[in-house]
Amino acid sequence: MATTTTYDRHFTTTQPHYRQDDRSRYDQQTHSQSTSRTLAIIALLPVGGILLGLAGLTFIGTLIGLALATPLFVIFSPIIVPAVLTIGLAVTGFLASGTFGLTGLSSLSYLFNMVRQTAGSVPESLDYVKGTLQDAGEYAGQKTKDFGQKIQNTAHEMGDQGQGGQVGVHAQVGGGKEGRKSGDRT
Repeated sequence: MATTTTYDRHFTTTQPHYRQDDRSRYDQQTHSQSTSRTLAIIALLPVGGILLGLAGLTFIGTLIGLALATPLFVIFSPIIVPAVLTIGLAVTGFLASGTFGLTGLSSLSYLFNMVRQTAGSVPESLDYVKGTLQDAGEYAGQKTKDFGQKIQNTAHEMGDQGQGGQVGVHAQVGGGKEGRKSGDRT
């Protein structure tokens, strides 16, 4: 709801009309949110400062340790480098074998669950596959029969064209069109 008031007969403003309960409830929520934010900042500021200080001390300690250990690394590098490589490869091998084992077990588990879920629909699937194979067999048989008929018709036509015996068939196959045009039957 809004109420309209007039100031000096020229300016009209619209202001939201709040009940006293709503305004006090709104003020309490705003006050509690700002209080909780302030308490969170006050509590986290020392914790963040302490952690930042510890991070700095750890960094400085690491730099000092590295400066002291560098000559030892240089002196013992012919021994340390192969040892680190061997240990690294061994750890990598163990991690890879564990990963492959977990992957294999999860794959087998997935496959087992899939087979168990589809156990009820296997008869319908088998009937479908059986019908499809039967249709494919009938189609292949019909195509074979048609192809055999085509070969038989072609052989029949070749025999009708070359009634002169073997020599005519030879001339037709060997000589092609030129042999028939010239009449050469030898």
